[in-house]
Amino acid sequence: MRAEKKQMVQDLKTLLSERQLVLISYKGLKANVFNEFRGKLASLDAECRVVPNTLLRIAARELGMDELAGAIVSGDTAMVSGAGDPVAMVKTVLEFAKGKDQVSVKFSYIENALLSESDTKALADLPPREVLLAQLLGVLQAPGSQLVRVLNAKVASIVYVLDAFCKKNEQVA
Repeated sequence: MRAEKKQMVQDLKTLLSERQLVLISYKGLKANVFNEFRGKLASLDAECRVVPNTLLRIAARELGMDELAGAIVSGDTAMVSGAGDPVAMVKTVLEFAKGKDQVSVKFSYIENALLSESDTKALADLPPREVLLAQLLGVLQAPGSQLVRVLNAKVASIVYVLDAFCKKNEQVA
């Protein structure tokens, strides 16, 4: 293998080991549209690179990512990779692909799992990470707050009975 290809494999290995990926096809896309897309990705701590399919397979195999190495990848491939929120990255990719016949999602590799095109699109339907964390926190807090309301209701009913008893005694006296 030539030195420049070895360097590309090393670069791909670095990206694969640290980031989430979405592989897209881009054939026939104009350079200025592609550069605009790269600008949107930069705000998400993500980038888009055109990658040779064979070198991607070699890098994945060397890292022990057998599922990714065994995936069938054909045609022109661009790899969107990012270290940030994978849902936001996938949403940006799908938003970019909307209305462009040249761009389609091949698959994604997120959290060491290979996701098909349909699974990747389903991932984009999820709410942002912060919303999911807030929902989880609400679920975790619900039993405790319900217990507090039940205990408070019992104490309040005792207070109401004592208050009614005191008022009755005041009327008698």
